[in-house]
Amino acid sequence: MIDYIKGNLVEARDALERLINNSAQLGNIEASASLLIEALERGRRVISCGNGGSMCDAMHLAEELSGRFRDDRPAMAAVAISDPSYISCVANDYGYEQVFARFVQGNGSAEDILFAISTSGNSPSVVLAAQAARAKGMRVIGLTGRPHSQLELHADICICTSAGQYADRVQELHIKVIHILIELVERALQPKNYENESPRV
Repeated sequence: MIDYIKGNLVEARDALERLINNSAQLGNIEASASLLIEALERGRRVISCGNGGSMCDAMHLAEELSGRFRDDRPAMAAVAISDPSYISCVANDYGYEQVFARFVQGNGSAEDILFAISTSGNSPSVVLAAQAARAKGMRVIGLTGRPHSQLELHADICICTSAGQYADRVQELHIKVIHILIELVERALQPKNYENESPRV
């Protein structure tokens, strides 16, 4: 059993090391942070979506922005598409693939951000949401785990954290990316929260 425990930790460490050394994806993270900062600075909103564990990550992004991340500061405009009554309504009437797209059509505005999460990058409901967002003049940030995905084709920026055979390693990197993005947004919009931080080694 210890071998499996160590094997999981080593695989996660190796995946993180690959991301640390991937200059293209680091650049995509930086560019995504800039899009989020610009939108929130201009009073726009972040709408996030994903299925299963990716929905949990979408909710985590929204609650950290609209609530707080580390220290107190004003709320930021962010919402995850996660209301079960809404999702079951649309899935029943229009099919599950439309659950995120229909929300975007009804609630998204030009220059808002859709933060779309799919470990495969090919989830139909997420891809359709990205298409709906682009049709409304929104900017789309994709977060995936496989290169050359359908979501990447419809995103302004796509962060791809390739991390092995299964989605769990990908999701572990996704939450790290989300935390980094939130920190970068806070550093730009609430710099006082970071004035007294201890130096990082």
